[in-house]
Amino acid sequence: MYTQTVRVGSEVGLHARPAALIARKAQEFEAAVFVTLGDETVEATSGLMIMTLGAQYGDEVVISSEEEDAVRQVSKLVAQAITPL
Repeated sequence: MYTQTVRVGSEVGLHARPAALIARKAQEFEAAVFVTLGDETVEATSGLMIMTLGAQYGDEVVISSEEEDAVRQVSKLVAQAITPL
């Protein structure tokens, strides 16, 4: 399992738009992708599940998957400063 710890770069945290972008990216991979905050882990393919984590700007989350490229690409999105529409 590959993992990467990354700080949430979006000022709104992992809320609606950032969560949707992350979920769309995670759906591109065959292997499952997970996001962990504290003791809670959710599948990254669901924007709604990502939002339930309540991750805020600057929080550290762990991205994990059996696919290294999935971890790299999803981590990059989590770290981006995605702004709300």
